Amino acid sequence: MNNEFETIIGLEIHVQLNTQSKAFCRDTNVFGLPPNSQVGVVSLAHPGTLPYPNKEQIFSAIKLGLAIGSKINKTSTFDRKNYFYADLPKGYQITQDKTPICVGGQIPIRVGDQTKLIQIHHIHMEEDAGKSIHDQDSAHSLIDINRAGTPLLEIVTEPDLRSGEEVDALMSAIRQLVRYLDISDGNMEQGSMRCDCNISIRPKGQTTLGHRCEVKNLNSMRFAKKAIQYEVQRQISLTQKGESIRQQTLNFNPQTGRTTPIRTKEDAHDYRYFPEPDIPPIVVSQPKIEALKSALPKLPWDYEQAFRSYGLSQKDSVLLAQDLDMAEYYDAFVSAYGQAVAFANLLINQIRPTLSGKIGDYPVSQKYLAEFLELIHDRAINKSLAIKQLLPKMLAQPMVSPKELVKAFSQEKDHHSDQLAEIISNIIAAHPDKVKAYQNGKKGLLGFFMGEVMKQTRGQADPGLAKKGLLDLLDG
Repeated sequence: MNNEFETIIGLEIHVQLNTQSKAFCRDTNVFGLPPNSQVGVVSLAHPGTLPYPNKEQIFSAIKLGLAIGSKINKTSTFDRKNYFYADLPKGYQITQDKTPICVGGQIPIRVGDQTKLIQIHHIHMEEDAGKSIHDQDSAHSLIDINRAGTPLLEIVTEPDLRSGEEVDALMSAIRQLVRYLDISDGNMEQGSMRCDCNISIRPKGQTTLGHRCEVKNLNSMRFAKKAIQYEVQRQISLTQKGESIRQQTLNFNPQTGRTTPIRTKEDAHDYRYFPEPDIPPIVVSQPKIEALKSALPKLPWDYEQAFRSYGLSQKDSVLLAQDLDMAEYYDAFVSAYGQAVAFANLLINQIRPTLSGKIGDYPVSQKYLAEFLELIHDRAINKSLAIKQLLPKMLAQPMVSPKELVKAFSQEKDHHSDQLAEIISNIIAAHPDKVKAYQNGKKGLLGFFMGEVMKQTRGQADPGLAKKGLLDLLDG
């Protein structure tokens, strides 16, 4: 990257909502159904049909705005945005231009060890277009209208981002946030989240923004990073040659790694915005806003801060706060039983990797997991054996207290101890030359004897007991 120039990036992030119906009609809003199976007279723009707002889209927008500290406009309006959409039958999009529902706000992102606040210009509601399919017929483009009318929130940032890494961090933060709020699944691979990147450069030290180019519909962070890297280099090269940068809308081709022009970048007047005549202003009462605010969950950055105060590392705090269910589960355990660091290690290293569903479905109760940690802390059982043998027994018998399981386990352990003593005696007897060498000062041979014990017990011997048994005979 050329050190003479600064990269300036602003994002327009589109989030598809998980409402049951579309934005302005009752067509179902489900991903993956057969093409053109979720359409009706309104989404097909039949003459005489009228749109009507989806209140859940409005409430979702308010929740997101409240979460990031936006000002909520109690009265907001819809507008028509006009240009040719091959896959939106109306030929225009219902969106918000003059009075979006949320204004301002900020989202913290973390890149490496640095935290940065990204300022949000506004959030507005709109509808998605359908999908044009160009690779299934050599002579025709196919149109799937299922997505047309899907409720969207568009989050428009200030030009605060400076790299592909920051874009990745912001998109990840928003995906995590909309999942916390349960307003979207945030799956970029299914198109539930995608972004348009507005990219420009300027000489370092200057404050005036340069001409921006917009790369459309990036639905993969890997592609977004590549598109930004290519576009920045393209703009720097043009500038160094003395050529001007044209304000354009661009497409990114993942196969070639290049951006190519789609059209000259439109300004607002090109869209011929005007108020949507068929939808009156949306008015939301202050009591409703307060009710939505009080129902918000604790947010990811709040959990991360709380977990750091419990003594966890930044890495572990971020990991446990990634998912709301996991964060709530961990926080509830620590509030009830303490053992914050020990339980975090158990959760991250032993429980989380085995989950096939949500953490709430884990069969062992938090009470019994607390008992499990107490047994290790009180040295009633070796930690290695507890994890390798006791925890699987708890999963097999989740209604039985680990203390009860340990009683049976201890009897079994005594039996194994007798067997272990016999195995150690046989190993010592079988290697008199190595015993003599050990007793003459080659203490490193203890590793050889430990290896023999583990080999003959198939790795099941308690390492502490095995070492003690060997030393008793070798040093005796």
